[in-house]
Amino acid sequence: MSTRIGIIGASGYTGCELMRLLSCRSDIQLTAITSRQYAGTAVNSIFPSLHAFQDLKFMAPDLEAIASMTDLLFTAVPHKTAMEVIPFFIEQGKRVIDLSADFRIRDRQVYEEWYQPHSAPEYLETAVYGLPELYREKIATAKLVANPGCYPTSSILPLAPLLKRNLIDKDFIIIDSKSGTSGAGRGASVATLFCEVNEGFKAYKIGKHRHTPEIEQELSAARGERVNITFTPHLVPMNRGILSTIYARTSAGTGTETILSALRQFYRDAPFVRILEEGVFPNVQQVRGSNYCDIGAQVDENGQMVMVSVIDNLTKGASGQAIQNMNIMLGIPETTGIDMPALYP
Repeated sequence: MSTRIGIIGASGYTGCELMRLLSCRSDIQLTAITSRQYAGTAVNSIFPSLHAFQDLKFMAPDLEAIASMTDLLFTAVPHKTAMEVIPFFIEQGKRVIDLSADFRIRDRQVYEEWYQPHSAPEYLETAVYGLPELYREKIATAKLVANPGCYPTSSILPLAPLLKRNLIDKDFIIIDSKSGTSGAGRGASVATLFCEVNEGFKAYKIGKHRHTPEIEQELSAARGERVNITFTPHLVPMNRGILSTIYARTSAGTGTETILSALRQFYRDAPFVRILEEGVFPNVQQVRGSNYCDIGAQVDENGQMVMVSVIDNLTKGASGQAIQNMNIMLGIPETTGIDMPALYP
């Protein structure tokens, strides 16, 4: 018997990516796909790439009707909207994977400092942070999974194992990340118009990006004590992909081989994390359209480490990781339906 799946807020890039990745699955059935803007409109008329794969129509977000039609839901709606609808589905016995930031931050005060007042704080402690490589066992039994942000995924995966083993200085971590424009969402915005982005390369939200507390929360948990970072995001003129260049000081006597060995050991059972050979660094092209995170590292003669990680922000940074979480929650191999190689070129 197939699992009935709903997507709340399916008309954005992450919603489309969820439908793309789920369309060929025989073990699940998409039964409810919502959009206020396109209610009553055929999915493939909005996303022609899904023609012949999706015959559903977008429906209005009628929560009771959706609950009767589904077993598990993805919420791909903006911050604040998610916290307004998720409690209803949890109370109805549904399991939810949330792609917003509403349940990623465990500390209500921190969340409210960076976002807005939280209307469902009782779920903050029970929500499981959905980074499978760190929380696979908790995800398996979770009722609510908070799917990580794209920048945090590209930052936490390289750094968490090294902080756990005290291989790097917790007080000197610089994360310099570059993202394609799909990370800004599908909504119209002057900042992401073609003429505003093409042939440009800019930093933004310096010192005040909302993903900072999410990254610090998970790195602090890995280390067992407070970790502060310097995080700077950049916008580059490409559709999808994130490349994060990370700088840190290593512990005395820790060289490149030790760093790479520690990462390989930590991720030995992680099918979507690939640690590259010494002297090899990843390119976003090699993960485009895939659920992989590729990591390379180098330590210089002064003990300064540079790591480079790449992900596709719409797959491992959003929808692919959400499906990875779904697979774990359903008790099936986590690679099911998302174990394809990257698009090339």
